Amino acid sequence: MMDSKIRSALDAGVVIPACPLALNEQRQFDERRQRALIRYYHAAGAGGLAVAVHTTQFAIRDPKHGLLEPVLALAADELSRADESRPTPMIRVGGLCGQTDQAVREAAILNRLDYHCGLLNLGAMKGASDDALERHCRAVADVIPVFGFYLQPGVGGCVLPYSFWRRFAEIENVIAIKIAAFDRYETIDVIRALAEAGRDDVALYTGNDDNIVMDLLTPYRFDVNGTKVERRFNGGLLGHWAVWTKRAVEILTECQAIVRRNDPVPQELLRLANEVTDCNAVLFDASNGYHGCIPGIHEILRRQGLLAGNWCLNPEEQLSPGQLENIDRICRAYPHLTDDTFVTEHLDEFFQ
Repeated sequence: MMDSKIRSALDAGVVIPACPLALNEQRQFDERRQRALIRYYHAAGAGGLAVAVHTTQFAIRDPKHGLLEPVLALAADELSRADESRPTPMIRVGGLCGQTDQAVREAAILNRLDYHCGLLNLGAMKGASDDALERHCRAVADVIPVFGFYLQPGVGGCVLPYSFWRRFAEIENVIAIKIAAFDRYETIDVIRALAEAGRDDVALYTGNDDNIVMDLLTPYRFDVNGTKVERRFNGGLLGHWAVWTKRAVEILTECQAIVRRNDPVPQELLRLANEVTDCNAVLFDASNGYHGCIPGIHEILRRQGLLAGNWCLNPEEQLSPGQLENIDRICRAYPHLTDDTFVTEHLDEFFQ
């Protein structure tokens, strides 16, 4: 059973950054900077943290690195430290990958390290039937509350039809779904499945980095047996929110206030939505099939002094040609989307 405070925070909607992996120049785990990074997310107002997910690099699971448990354990320790100064604990989300045996093993690790839920990546189940996918998800849900995940194929996910999501919605221990399909049709499939299953207890989190602000503002309404059912995204779990996190918290708060008051969406916010998407296209290296998405995130954190470099575990995972110049462009064009001043003012504190 999930703690009531955690469940309330999840339902209220928070910023959950997908946590990057801090490395030194030898591409070894940099524990000091990893702790500083988590302290930054706490100070910036994030309501949770997702660890061992795509942004943390799937290669942490490779035996030659052996970083899955060390990274999860360090993050759990640092989050416990942060929780001492918060009325509501930060939501701890751990990534789950692989075929059923692996995903269940990883879920057990999360349980042992006091994570609240597992973000279930179904990329390894590509081509599986709805029956097989449901069995897989139920096996994991027997171990830990499940945060469903629609990951777009461009970064290792697979297309998941409405028929799967309708069955997924019947799993009792599903507590949230992150939709990162980068596709409006597929996004609607998931939300309609929840509506038609009557699952108003499953929180919706955007992972659609190409549509972040609009997801937070848009109502989704369906006719379910003659009754109008409306659902909205509660918050976001995003790699994009691993940078400029304080500003992300402010944007989410502004969107939630507009929705709560049922106000018209101002033109300025519509313009900001496109500016955020422009930034994401550069950071995630969309024009090059997302090849440089993790180095792009690292580069911002490097410039702020939180990371020492933009290195990844895989030496071939680097910024794409022209990506650095485009990062310069968006930093010049959209200073109001950054939190550079905040980081500069508190950087020493993050390393204490």
